[in-house]
Amino acid sequence: MISEDDVRQRALTLPEAHASAHFDNADLRVRNKIFASLPAGAGTVMLRLSPQDQAELLAEDPATFSAPDNHWGRQGWTSARLDRVDPVQLGELLTEAWRLRAPRRLVTAFDARHGDTPD
Repeated sequence: MISEDDVRQRALTLPEAHASAHFDNADLRVRNKIFASLPAGAGTVMLRLSPQDQAELLAEDPATFSAPDNHWGRQGWTSARLDRVDPVQLGELLTEAWRLRAPRRLVTAFDARHGDTPD
């Protein structure tokens, strides 16, 4: 099982990522934009993903991924159960959530260092 500390440690390896909090929940931000949140005691991580990525995850693995049926869910906020999510997949999803919230120049620099290209 992945712990909240594991999520934080992985997320904080991303450029300019930092931990913060809102509404008594820990969150992870880049340039003060939240890309992931750890609801207190829920055993989940909420990730800001594209609606397309969200739809794919919900269709592929509804036991692991869910989305609120509200404004937040329509924006792409997706919940992943820490007791079920694959660690490698979670790392990829954290990076994708960061990419969607980080400034373009920061993403470009990240891609150049890591040899990544956007999907």
